[in-house]
Amino acid sequence: MKTSFVSNLAVQNAMRLTIQQSQSEVVKLQAEVTTGRHADVGVALGGSTSRSLDLQREMARMQTLTSTNAVVTQRLAASQGALTSVADAAQSINKVMIGLSGSNSADQLTIAKTEVTNALSIFNSAINTSFNGEFLFSGINTDVKPMIDYNSAEGAAAKAAYNTALTTFMGAQVPPLTAMNQFSKAQMEDFITNTLEPMYVDTDPAAGDQSRWQTDWSSASDQTMTSRISTTEVVPSSTTANSDGMRKFALASVIASELLGADVSSEVRSTISGSVTSYIGEAISGIDAQRSDLGISEARVKKANTSLAAQIKLVTTHISDLEGVDTYAASTRMNTLLTQIETSYTLTSRLQQLSLINYL
Repeated sequence: MKTSFVSNLAVQNAMRLTIQQSQSEVVKLQAEVTTGRHADVGVALGGSTSRSLDLQREMARMQTLTSTNAVVTQRLAASQGALTSVADAAQSINKVMIGLSGSNSADQLTIAKTEVTNALSIFNSAINTSFNGEFLFSGINTDVKPMIDYNSAEGAAAKAAYNTALTTFMGAQVPPLTAMNQFSKAQMEDFITNTLEPMYVDTDPAAGDQSRWQTDWSSASDQTMTSRISTTEVVPSSTTANSDGMRKFALASVIASELLGADVSSEVRSTISGSVTSYIGEAISGIDAQRSDLGISEARVKKANTSLAAQIKLVTTHISDLEGVDTYAASTRMNTLLTQIETSYTLTSRLQQLSLINYL
């Protein structure tokens, strides 16, 4: 029998290689214990990797929708809050007009005009509400302030337009009117219905008959903001200052602030009061309709979020089935390897101490 000699250096190198391989395996097992999934999904799944990638992509898309829906929810809530303020301001004008009841008392007329001015200021502030740097009532023109303040320098053009319209109307009468107290009931009705109203409401938008609303009052777009809340649903996520309710609010406010205190007969003042009450009632109806539309959007977003949560849970389960590992088994395997590494270190240390010098 022939005996072969094995150098202790070769044994040490073999032991060192074993340690390196074990350490690499421990790192992989630590990642699997921590994440609960294969350290290298491609190697572990092979041909099924494409399915895992598809599921991960679908998961990312649904999580993105969930995040954007949170922003949409906040925008809708802010819009609802602003519309509530506008509706309250409209109701305050309505109450003032009901309380006025055609009275010619100077004090009551002054109080009414003050209330209308305050309501118009609240209206302006609410319509110019912004969220995350975007104006809520500008339609798609989110970087543009939607509404001018009629009672400030911004309203100069709108005031000038009103004064021009009044002067032109009075001059066109037969005989021409030279003072407000010369207005008859029929003439005031004609002025309000056929001169002032068309300045605020597009009489025939399809024919391109535009009012002065977007010239003097609004910089908003007619097209409202929309947001995708699921793979199949897109909802309006705000409204626009160009809605009929907003226009009628401004019209009623201008009529009240400019004409209620004018030197006119009781009959004409009653006509003015009736027009303000009528227009503010239409404004309240229009604003409530906008609030209802946004409420529908809020409900749809809530349902979409519920559906997305269920889908995310289902996809997460599928991904876990594909990529998941038994963390208990991985932990046991890691502890075993750590023990082996410690043993290898001990043996390597003893082998390094083997030397003929120790026996001489």
